[in-house]
Amino acid sequence: MTTSLSDKSTTKEIRDRFDHDVERFSQLETGQQATIDAPLVLDLIGAVAKSHLRPGDRVLDLGCGAGNLTLKLIQEVGPLDCDLVDLSLPMLERARERVTTAGCRSVEIHHSDMRNLEFPEGTFDCITAAAVLHHLRQDADWDAVFRAIHRWLKPGGRLYVSDLITFDEPAVQEIMWRRYGEYLDSLGGVDYREKVFDYIDKEDSPRSLPYQISLLERCGFRSWEILHRNSVFACYHAVKAE
Repeated sequence: MTTSLSDKSTTKEIRDRFDHDVERFSQLETGQQATIDAPLVLDLIGAVAKSHLRPGDRVLDLGCGAGNLTLKLIQEVGPLDCDLVDLSLPMLERARERVTTAGCRSVEIHHSDMRNLEFPEGTFDCITAAAVLHHLRQDADWDAVFRAIHRWLKPGGRLYVSDLITFDEPAVQEIMWRRYGEYLDSLGGVDYREKVFDYIDKEDSPRSLPYQISLLERCGFRSWEILHRNSVFACYHAVKAE
């Protein structure tokens, strides 16, 4: 990635892009084809969440998009109380419509940057963050958001993250990025690869798995597990101490 953090997309620019992409992100297979193993990761999170969530539990979906992840939790667990967060109001409205139709017990939408959210301590049984943390810029933003997530979870509550990641060793980063480019070529050719690479370079500022796991530990999470990792994408969950 060559764009400096100061030159990355603004919050407004990110919001505007997603405001015009609601239909695509309402379809998992086509909306997230650039995300390797997106359907598999959704299934894994749903299956693991089913082992601890119960009907009536309260879930916070950060960067909910069109609601795919919350929909999966409802399908696996049953009716839930859902709080949906996104920069894009059209995305939020679509997500609310979809999860309500799916049988969500209650739903609250929050049209907000996740850095500006406030909830009482111990509000949620589960918090999810799918393809959203990579929009955080400075280390201070990452630290503040992870500490807020830990604070908002109930004792024993869990965080699920799936996202684009980087690698701390430059040689490994180069290899994995090249292989990801080959994957994108296989989907849509060179033009598609360059399109994806361009918006990642402009819009995203991901961090490595070791960076995020270290942050989890500093913020007080009791334990964590890597649920899946393939190329430049990973999924993990963490548990708050009871």
